[in-house]
Amino acid sequence: MGSKTSIKWPKEITTGLVEQLIKAEKDIHKAVLIFDAASAEYSNGFRHDHTTFRTIIQRLLSANRFASAEEMLARMVKEKCKVTEDVFLSLYRAYGRVHKPLDVVRVFQNMKDSYHCEPTQKSYITVFSILVNENRLNTAFKFYRYMRENGIPPNTASLNILIKALCKNEKTLGSAFRIFREMSKHGCSPDSFTYGTMISGLCKLGRILEAKELFVEMEAKGCLPTVITYTTMIHGLCLCNDLDGAVRLLEVMRTKHVDPNVFTYSCLMDGLCKNGRSLESMELMEKMITEHKVPNIITYSTLIHGLCREGKLREALEIFDRMKLQGLQPDAGLYWNLISLFCESNKFQEAANYLDEMVLGRVTPNRVTWTLHVKMHNTLVQGLVAHAGNDPRRAFQLYLSMRSRGISVEEKTFEVLVACFCEKGDLHKTCRIVEEMAIDGCIPGKGIWSAVLASFWDRKKVREATELLHSQLTAELMEC
Repeated sequence: MGSKTSIKWPKEITTGLVEQLIKAEKDIHKAVLIFDAASAEYSNGFRHDHTTFRTIIQRLLSANRFASAEEMLARMVKEKCKVTEDVFLSLYRAYGRVHKPLDVVRVFQNMKDSYHCEPTQKSYITVFSILVNENRLNTAFKFYRYMRENGIPPNTASLNILIKALCKNEKTLGSAFRIFREMSKHGCSPDSFTYGTMISGLCKLGRILEAKELFVEMEAKGCLPTVITYTTMIHGLCLCNDLDGAVRLLEVMRTKHVDPNVFTYSCLMDGLCKNGRSLESMELMEKMITEHKVPNIITYSTLIHGLCREGKLREALEIFDRMKLQGLQPDAGLYWNLISLFCESNKFQEAANYLDEMVLGRVTPNRVTWTLHVKMHNTLVQGLVAHAGNDPRRAFQLYLSMRSRGISVEEKTFEVLVACFCEKGDLHKTCRIVEEMAIDGCIPGKGIWSAVLASFWDRKKVREATELLHSQLTAELMEC
């Protein structure tokens, strides 16, 4: 397409038309070409203004083309188009969205130094909020002091962010409380967000009694708890094993006409499952579905983990199947929970089926679950060989799969495979396994060598040759 577009421009090009065309074009490359083509029509006297520049910059940021967006910002200055704060706010939020807080600070500094655009309180608070959300707390506290030095007065929004930062650490929670109680000195009043932040900080640190007191105070002061606040309290009660209190609070939510969401249910279900009450958790999920709330991957995972922990295989499989029917992809951890439970029940054939499903679905473990991945493969091979209804053919296939995928084979796995194939007289597989065992640096022990020699001894020709050699050696010794 080059640098031209197929658009037939009218005699008079307007800002509204260019803005509309840029927004309507799905391809960001073509949107930039439209932008350039519009400004090339100098015969019509069109020049880009703040609106069209802002529109193309927002499109570039949505496509994560940050360098191009900043180049377009520099072009605004070059074309003597006034740069205003809203463009920088878009840049801050875009960099914050992709977790690049240092770029947010850099752009903020450039706003003052390079573009001579004076930031307002809104810019300061936006940057401060991003730094806190990204856990850049040291930088955030320095930035807050910088705000105050530049004459930005504290307000409810900035103090809420400061309290949120202080609540992230037990050592600074006392400072958060002090600022919370002294908000009125700055002409501010705590709102629902302030109370919710304090309650969340207390719950995470296990200080549930103080969280309850604040929750009561919050309602008394006319700050209505949101679904987030209720969810936080329910999660905190579950962490302190006050499950009955958490269940009661869910009912209170409904009486106060606050609609619980998927996360509210998931928090309570997690608490119930971790305390051996997975069947109650199942009932809660059914109630959630009747309220037209669709379970997510966290909801299903929580329930499956809980059911497996209690050995409820049938129920876990039922939830697992429902999860897949909903189009959600189980992770390696969920598969291993089920496979482990099958192995504990000596149902190694079924376990192998789910392992095959996992491999075919290209579900791969991460670094955290890799050790479990290795252990479970070895357990399954051993189980397929050693237990009633054993299936050495499938065990050998799984063993070959392990080797091809770089999964470590344990010494015990080698031993049970050698013993199995020696017993069956399959010397080809026996020799291969012993050879690969030595290649892996695992020295065969006395038991393995005994089994291998016994297997060879059972072969008639080997026995006859050995007996003949023995008789010849005996005869020679007697002659000597």
